[in-house]
Amino acid sequence: MSASCLVRLVRCSGSNISRSGLLQKTFDPRPFQLDSHKTVFPLFCRQLYGPSGRRYSNTRFDPDSSGRLTTWDSFGIWDDRIDEPIMLPPSIRYGKPIPKVSLSKVGCASLIGQRKENEDRFQVSQMNENTLYFAVFDGHGGSEAADFCEKYMKKFIQDVLAEDDNLESALRKAFLEVDKALAKHLHFCPNGPGTNAGTTATVALLRDGIELVVASVGDSRAMLCRKGKALKLTVDHTPERRDEKERIKKSGGFITWNSLGQPNVNGRLAMTRSIGDFDLKKMGVIAEPETKRVTLHHVHDSFLALTTDGINFIMNSQEICNVINQCHDPKEAAQRISDQALQYGTEDNSTIIVVPFGAWGRHKSSDVSFSFSRSFVSSGRWA
Repeated sequence: MSASCLVRLVRCSGSNISRSGLLQKTFDPRPFQLDSHKTVFPLFCRQLYGPSGRRYSNTRFDPDSSGRLTTWDSFGIWDDRIDEPIMLPPSIRYGKPIPKVSLSKVGCASLIGQRKENEDRFQVSQMNENTLYFAVFDGHGGSEAADFCEKYMKKFIQDVLAEDDNLESALRKAFLEVDKALAKHLHFCPNGPGTNAGTTATVALLRDGIELVVASVGDSRAMLCRKGKALKLTVDHTPERRDEKERIKKSGGFITWNSLGQPNVNGRLAMTRSIGDFDLKKMGVIAEPETKRVTLHHVHDSFLALTTDGINFIMNSQEICNVINQCHDPKEAAQRISDQALQYGTEDNSTIIVVPFGAWGRHKSSDVSFSFSRSFVSSGRWA
């Protein structure tokens, strides 16, 4: 869509416009008069001549010059049933229609599983006027670290963003600042868990409905469904990774394996990066996250899913993607995934956030079966 077209829409319709309004205004073929003797056609139209005479066609929305307007389905909508508004300022900035991502449609679920308490935490909220915030935290050694991150992570990110507009560097700085603040908090906590408390952290920021940045430490995951396929946005921080193992060993730490064949740092921690776990900081366990930036394509991207290892341990990314694609809405999807992980035998807390994008409901999977006949990978986890 040309910038001039979107500017005209802003003047006529304000900051938001529905898809039906967008199509109606975009494809209006009527010329307008500047004065009594001159006719000017809109910039986004071109004159076409054929047996039936002159007609007007849009070069982007009528690429085959057939005269038949491209439907909104070509861009992708939530689920072919929900009329979501278009955010015009971002659409003008990026030169294409961008649907609004509504927090009210985000699906969340968290089950305690076979544990005595649920140490998972999650949060979905508006960071600022143009940025959304999604996060999952999986605590260990108690829920204190996960509680602290749930309460303060967003505030630390907001403070850093006030000085640094780059989402990736802002997330890295915020993670490290939260880690320092947690150390002080636990030090002055009279009956706290000491230095053994820690948590994973997987945080996603969505700016202008199109710029997605994910930061993560630990083994909680973020996954984007694109064209029906799972696109991993995070890589687990475990001692299985050669780069992570080398850092632990260079720092003086060591790796042992438990009865399930899972490697642990110093016989205690199943991950090489986390917030907290201060007794292992000198052994190479760090709080600096790895980040991933993705530009969303709402015609192809169906949803973002953030999950803790209670789900990841028993279902792989594509299976999660397939199950969610069969669901009517994100709330149903989140509940079904957490229930299914429990049915498949997970003993850990299972938490998931499902954020729908423009192609929600477009990529229905025909195969959602799950079989235990496949062997585990060497770590005892699904790929």
